[in-house]
Amino acid sequence: MKRIVLAGGCFWGVEAYYKQLKGVLDTNVGYTNGNIAKPKYKDLKEHRATHAEAVEVFYDENVITLTQLLDHLFRFIDPLSFNKQGEDEGIQYRTGVYYQTEEDRITIENFMLRKKLKFGGFIAVEVKPEAGFWLAEENHQDYLDKKPNGYCHVNFGVIKPAERK
Repeated sequence: MKRIVLAGGCFWGVEAYYKQLKGVLDTNVGYTNGNIAKPKYKDLKEHRATHAEAVEVFYDENVITLTQLLDHLFRFIDPLSFNKQGEDEGIQYRTGVYYQTEEDRITIENFMLRKKLKFGGFIAVEVKPEAGFWLAEENHQDYLDKKPNGYCHVNFGVIKPAERK
């Protein structure tokens, strides 16, 4: 089992998307790469914390690769949008990929290079070593399972039937 942290705007939809994929074993929503330890949602909303809303993805690399997970991210984000996805705007909604291993860094950077070439040399997706991941409050975990009509900027229709659990 491997782990990666991905940010693609509001974490509710990002988590719901990845939970549907074959090979994804577990997910958690939380906060990563910000200025304080153990932030809360209120800290982000009130601009005391600079973290990204993110999803911790645990996956079976024999079923789905890191490159495939990144491809999925690019299916539902606007990679040219800075600190904004869907109707959500602000630093907490930035897009990013946060890694822990050198092997993952190389895979991610190679993937991003191909995307930069495709988009004319620029994409607004942050690639950095993970600098802490703190679980979001329980009411944010599996949010769209609890509130199926909740807001979501993610298009689940881009998941191919063969890719779904």
